[in-house]
Parts: sequence; C-alpha cells; structure tokens
Amino acid sequence: MADTTAGTISGRTDPPPATPIIPAPVFVWPPRPVALARFLFGCPGYFLPLNILYMGLAVLTWFAFTPDLARMQTFSWDWVGIVYAQNLAFAVLIYGGLHGRFYMRKAQGTRFMMNRREPTAQHRRFLFGSQVRENVFWTAGSGVFVWTAYQVVTFWAFANGYIPMLSWEAHPIYFVLLFISIPMMRDAHFYFVHRALHHPWFYQRFHALHHKNTDIGPWSGMSMHPIEHIVYFSGILIHWVVLSHPLHAIFHVQQTGLAPALGHVGFHKLLTRRENVYSIGQRYFHFLHHRYFECNYGGDGTVPLDKWFGSWHDGTPESHDLMRTRRAKAHGA
Repeated sequence: MADTTAGTISGRTDPPPATPIIPAPVFVWPPRPVALARFLFGCPGYFLPLNILYMGLAVLTWFAFTPDLARMQTFSWDWVGIVYAQNLAFAVLIYGGLHGRFYMRKAQGTRFMMNRREPTAQHRRFLFGSQVRENVFWTAGSGVFVWTAYQVVTFWAFANGYIPMLSWEAHPIYFVLLFISIPMMRDAHFYFVHRALHHPWFYQRFHALHHKNTDIGPWSGMSMHPIEHIVYFSGILIHWVVLSHPLHAIFHVQQTGLAPALGHVGFHKLLTRRENVYSIGQRYFHFLHHRYFECNYGGDGTVPLDKWFGSWHDGTPESHDLMRTRRAKAHGA
C-alpha cells in the first residue's frame, strides 16, 4: 500500500514502519489505565524523550537566555534581537543538525528511510532551483521571524500587565498541569488549522508551497508560506486568554517551531554506529499525509481528532481503501 523505501545493507532489508498506527490511549473509553501509564512514562512516550527535551529547553531559555521582563515593557532592538537570535540558533541547530546527520553525512544511509528519494531535488519548481535552499529560506526568513514576533509581543503583553501572569507560588499544581498539557493543546490546534489550510481556496494560495515537499526532510518541516506561518504559530495566543506564565508561552512556541524538524525527518528509526535501533516516534503518521495529502491532519495522535473526524490513516491497506473512498465521494460531490 504505502510505497516506502526500505534501506538495505549487506543484503539485509530493514522492516518498514509498523502498522497499524495506534492512537495514544488518552481519550479512550473505557479507560485503559495500564496502557495510559505506559504511554505517559514509557520511552518513547508522552514525556520521554522528546517532550522532556522541549520542556528542559524552555526552562533553560527562561532562566538563562531570556532578558528580564522589566526590559520588555517597551519594544527595543536589544532584547528583541536576543529573542530572534536564540530562536534562529535553535532552528539552525535542530533543523541543520538533523539534515546534516541524515542527508549530508548519511549516517545510516537509506536504512529506515521512508522517502522514495532524498529531499535534495534540483528542480525549477523550487526557489533557487533547490528544494533544500527553498526550505531553508522559508524556515529562516519567514518561519523564525513569525515565531519571534509572536513571542516578542507576548512577552511585551506580560511585561505590561495586558496578560495576567500566573504565579508559581500561588498555583503550583495548576502551573505544572498547564505546562505538561501544552503538547496536547498544540496537537489539537494543529489539527484544526491544518484541516482548514486544506480547503481548496487556502491550499492553492498558501499551503501548496509546503506540499511541494513530497519527499520530506528536516528543513521541509517549517517551509511554509508566511500566511501559513502566521496561522501555524497562532496557538501561542491561548496564553492571552488562559491564565499562564511566560514559561508556558516559551514552551508552546518553541515546540511549535522545532517539532516540525523531527516530524519531517524522513526516517522512522534512528540507527547508531553500534547497530542499535531506536524509535523516533510516529514519523510515519505525518509522512502519510505528505504522500496522500487528504489524511492525518493532526499530530501523532495524542488528541485523535483525525480518528474522530474520519481522516485517520493507520498505514494499512484497509485504511488506504477507506481514504480513497472518501476522496472519491468528496470529488464526486
């Protein structure tokens, strides 16, 4: 069904991504407490390894790299430049690091690769005639700029009291619960804005730019039209209406800005020099969206909105047939 590339070495063929893709056992009835505990605290799971890394980066950013909130009461290039520089540095480190490992150094060749081809196409449909150059241009030139703009305005609003600021001392339990729920909030927001961007009017004008990347790579993740960046990063606005702290906003917008790199890496397993194999999450879930367009609009299934709204593709032939039937009915209508 899904024609992925299976890497080979010494005559051995690596297994394709595991199917069916199973949604997280969070919003299920009847409850599955054992499965939920494994999902929350297992590895890979909700916290480990990725969300713990994003959470740690947010804490480090707030305490070590973020200017004092009092400086942010007025817009000034000194602190705005610091925020932009750190966001650009994080993007180059994560996006560039993953691209360098998988596609420049080819650390594991094509083993566990899902693309038909590497995302290094030289074609006139891409800006500068290069897929990677176009991806870098839109990521750094538009994506990091919009990411920073949302973050800067949010800091300014907190500093001036336009947004009430949550106190850790007054509400420690709520503080922690809000912090750890942000990935689910982000997952739900991504589904709805992404589904809207696939409406023909929005798709043709904006989202088609992202979908030029059928063979995806890390830099493809945030290669979007500026209007799509504005919509994509708008999830941070929830902290304007939900009692929050700047640390929550940092975590939210950083994960939004950095997660697409791994979501578009194009591999479903990490292979070490010692031939150890590690899962890097349900990368296949979003890969199927880039292959077939009209499925899997959400994240990795923490909030299974694709399941609830009938756009779930679990990688099996049966699911593929259902998708084709839905597509035929929609186009016929």
